[in-house]
This record gives sequence, structure tokens and C-alpha cells, in this order.
Amino acid sequence: MTTDVSCGRLEACYKRQSEDLPLQIMKGSMKLIIATCLVLLTVVAVLGAQKSKYGVTVTAEKNVDFAKFKTYSWTRGRPSPNKTIDARIVAAVNRELSALGMMIATSGPGDVLATYDALARTDIDPTKAARQANPTEYSVGSLTVTLLNPGNRQPLLRLRTDKPIDDEPAKRDQEIDLAVTELFASYPTRKRE
Repeated sequence: MTTDVSCGRLEACYKRQSEDLPLQIMKGSMKLIIATCLVLLTVVAVLGAQKSKYGVTVTAEKNVDFAKFKTYSWTRGRPSPNKTIDARIVAAVNRELSALGMMIATSGPGDVLATYDALARTDIDPTKAARQANPTEYSVGSLTVTLLNPGNRQPLLRLRTDKPIDDEPAKRDQEIDLAVTELFASYPTRKRE
């Protein structure tokens, strides 16, 4: 008789479990849907929160007396392939170094070697990218001016700016001059306000 009671309880238990099975599947599916939504919301929030960093970045070697530099020579970097832009950047850097009391070395290498790297790229507006099929694109210029030790060519100072640029040639010269001025406003010997 105990066998019949056990068997009866087992059948009732099995019947209850099989009746609860759709509910268990539905609960598991809901958990999966909620977890997926949370992951997607997190990804969208992170992408929306990421903004391109524009502005000036300065990396200066420690224990270097930048006030001692009086002469410089140019060395090749990664210049703009556009000769007009290249000439404008070189002229703007020459102007800023001159304002710091430095001049181009007349013979041999100077106290430092000057070089620059220029790059143009296209960025998108991350705040609109998730909502639009064709997000807003805009041109960004990156300009890095580096002063190197003439003996070992190690960087002593790296000034970098990334900023949106106008594709219109008439405004480009003004933007180059402003970008180089902003770079050298962070030169280590310049007084900060």
C-alpha cells in the first residue's frame, strides 16, 4: 500500500511540475528579455556618453629647461600632403617659436628639432548616431607639433590639438593659425592665467 501512496504522490508531483513548465519557461524567457534590454540600454548609454575629445594635449619631458632653447631646426614628420596647408602650418609654428625667443639655426642642428604631423579625419556625432540612419559627419583636423632632442631624436615636448575644421579653403588659414596659437599657449614657459 505504501507503494501506491508513493506512486500517487509522484504522479501528482509530476502533474504539477508539467503544469508549471510553461510558467517556468515564460519566467526564464522574461528574465532573458529583461537582461537583453538592460545590456542594450547600457550599450546605447555608453555610446551616447562618449564624445570625441577635442582640445589641446601637452606631453612634456620632465626635468627639461625649455627656457634654454634658443634655436631650432626643422626635421621631417608627417606633413600635410597639401603644400599650401604645409606652408601655412610651418609659418604658424615659426611665428610661435619666434615669439618664444627662438630662431631657426643658421648652421647645424638647433637646440631642438621641430616637426609636425597633420591628419584629417571624419567623425560622426555620437549623440545622433543611434537615432539616425545617416548620422551627422564632420571633418576633424589633428595637428601635433613635436620638439625633439637633436642628439637622440627623443621627444621633449609634444603639443597636440584635435578640433572640427571647416572644409572651406577660405577659412582654413584662419583655423590653422588659431590651432597653432592654441597649441603654443600651452608651451611650458608661458605663464598660465
